[in-house]
Amino acid sequence: MEGAPEEASTAPRPPFSPPADLAARPAVHPSVHHSPTETPSPAPSSKSRPVSAVVPPYWHRHERNASRASQSSLVPAITLEDHAADPECETSRGLWARSVSIEDHCVVQGKTGVGAYVVWNCTVHTLDGGPIVVRLRYSEFDDLRQRLVSSFPHARSALPALPPKSVLFRFRPNFLENRRVGLEYFLNCILLNPEFSSSPIVKDFLFGRMS
Repeated sequence: MEGAPEEASTAPRPPFSPPADLAARPAVHPSVHHSPTETPSPAPSSKSRPVSAVVPPYWHRHERNASRASQSSLVPAITLEDHAADPECETSRGLWARSVSIEDHCVVQGKTGVGAYVVWNCTVHTLDGGPIVVRLRYSEFDDLRQRLVSSFPHARSALPALPPKSVLFRFRPNFLENRRVGLEYFLNCILLNPEFSSSPIVKDFLFGRMS
C-alpha cells in the first residue's frame, strides 16, 4: 500500500542526531585552523574582514602586540653630546661664545624730538670669562649681515634673514617683541657658528661696541 503524500503528513519529525563519530570532531573553518582547546570563531560575514590566526614571528620574539605605540617604543633614544668646552673638537674649534640673549630695549629720541630709534641690549655669554654687553640698533644688525654675506658667499644659507621692517608698527609692543626674538636668533646663529664667530668681522663688530 502506498504511503500518504509528504504534504499531508502531520506527525512531528524526530530531532536530527549526527553520527557519534561526526559529533566528536571539532568544527573547523575552511580558512582558520583551531587547536582542540579553542572555540571556533563564527564564519565572517560579507561585510567584515576575515579573521586571521597567523601571528608574525616578530611579535613572538619581542612579546609585543601589533600596536603602533609598541612599535614606536622600540626606536632607540636620541642622545646629544656637548663639545663646546672641548678645544680639540673640530666642530667647536674657534667658538668663544656660549649663547646670546636680548633682554630688553630702549627708545632713543632724536636731538630735535623726531627720528626716534630703538637700541637693543644684547648680552653675549662667553665660554671663558664674564658676559659681554653690547647695544645695537637694527641698522647695525643689517650692516653685520651684509658684511658676512660678502665675506662668506658659500655660507649664505647659514645666515638667517633679519626680522622685517615696518614704519607704522615699529614702536608697537608686539612688533618689538617679534623683532627681539628674530634678532636674538640671528646673533645666536652667528656666534655659535665657528666659521663666523672666529672671523675678524664679527670680533671687530662686537668688541668695538662693548659697554
